[in-house]
Amino acid sequence: MRLGAHVSVSSGKHLALQRGKEIGCESIQIFVRNVRGWVSNPLNQIEIEQFHNSRLENSEIWPIISHNSYLINLASIDREKLNKSYQAMRDELEKCERLGIEYVNMHPGVIPKTDVDKITKKEALKQIGSKLNQLIEETRDSKVKILLETTAGQGKGLGNKFHHFNTIINSISNKNRIGVCFDTSHSFAAGYDFTLKTKYEKMLEEFDDIIGLNFLNAFHLNDSAKDLGSRVDRHEHIGKGKIGKKPFEFLINDERFKDIPGILETPEGDEMYEINLNFLKSLRHK
Repeated sequence: MRLGAHVSVSSGKHLALQRGKEIGCESIQIFVRNVRGWVSNPLNQIEIEQFHNSRLENSEIWPIISHNSYLINLASIDREKLNKSYQAMRDELEKCERLGIEYVNMHPGVIPKTDVDKITKKEALKQIGSKLNQLIEETRDSKVKILLETTAGQGKGLGNKFHHFNTIINSISNKNRIGVCFDTSHSFAAGYDFTLKTKYEKMLEEFDDIIGLNFLNAFHLNDSAKDLGSRVDRHEHIGKGKIGKKPFEFLINDERFKDIPGILETPEGDEMYEINLNFLKSLRHK
């Protein structure tokens, strides 16, 4: 597994690669647009060139994932919010294409409290699939793959069950542009137990049966501060939470995931990433 972390783009997106290199990243995740608001400035030619040059200088870091805006919700039935979400996601895809970023990670969506009696989960999942299919068609010349992240399932959040991803993926024509990012903390909180080798293999068999391991393109490597099945999203440092260190040893030594990115989103960010990365690397079998 290609181990890395979500690194800052402060003072320039191109600086993220150097920051990643300094803490020992083999892969990184970044933000390419404003994730707290709908408005995002367009890329200029200078920052595009700086980013491409930085990739050449730090060619040992690959692939790169962009995490999309937390505001984007393709499950909304509010026409204004849905349109804003759609346009923000399209902007994300176009920016990543111009920067040469391989993946855009997104949370599948959430049914707003105001809509709980107006749309079922199945209808919401099909709507997400339909909108993603439309986005992929509108960016048909792009190579950027959309990754749907597994979630803890808080509230009316979607993506806490493997069959949710099956429903979305089945709605998409060009399946080369869609994949899944397995978040260890989220999936553990959602009720997927992979703490023992037998349970780990059983879970992956279930994933393969329902979604297909060929769609598993990335991991978010986070321990969980909350219990199995709690449906509460709280990240913890590797080996310090309820998951423990052994399941991460299973993952990072699994030959099936040899060239797949495993991205840290542990607490305290940059200050602790290097420690968590070194701990993960110590679990690699020699």
